[in-house]
Amino acid sequence: MIAERWAVTALRVFLVALFGILVVLETLSLPGSYRYMVEQHPEHATEHLLTMIVAIFWVVCVQVVVVATWKLLTLVRKDLIFTESATKWVDVMVWAIAAAWVVLVAVFIWLGFNADDPGVLVLFFVFTTGVSVVGLVLVVMRALLQRATSLRADMESVI
Repeated sequence: MIAERWAVTALRVFLVALFGILVVLETLSLPGSYRYMVEQHPEHATEHLLTMIVAIFWVVCVQVVVVATWKLLTLVRKDLIFTESATKWVDVMVWAIAAAWVVLVAVFIWLGFNADDPGVLVLFFVFTTGVSVVGLVLVVMRALLQRATSLRADMESVI
């Protein structure tokens, strides 16, 4: 119980730090990089704008996962993790990862037709594979959570 409490607290500290970094990234760093790239290569302004929009979209998807994780940690602390509300927050995480994955695959396909350097394709293949693994593990964990929730409800009805 004490180890769980420390782990939840530590994870919350890191989630706050991650969320803060992501806010700085989406509000200052990415728009600043876009402005710099447009100043250097104004003929590619449209491509740079699309790149910034996609990057900000991915940051927002990660922020959604961070918020959902925070909500799940709150349910763990209150011993309500095996409830329907937990499943809803896991669904939010799955949909955020799925949305990021769809855009990632679209970028990967676009790069496949337009990239000069095979290293970029390999990098995006690794990203796509990693996000696929995370998404699928989360789907499996969601199924386990649903089964555990069902078993807990059955046990509570017996008691």
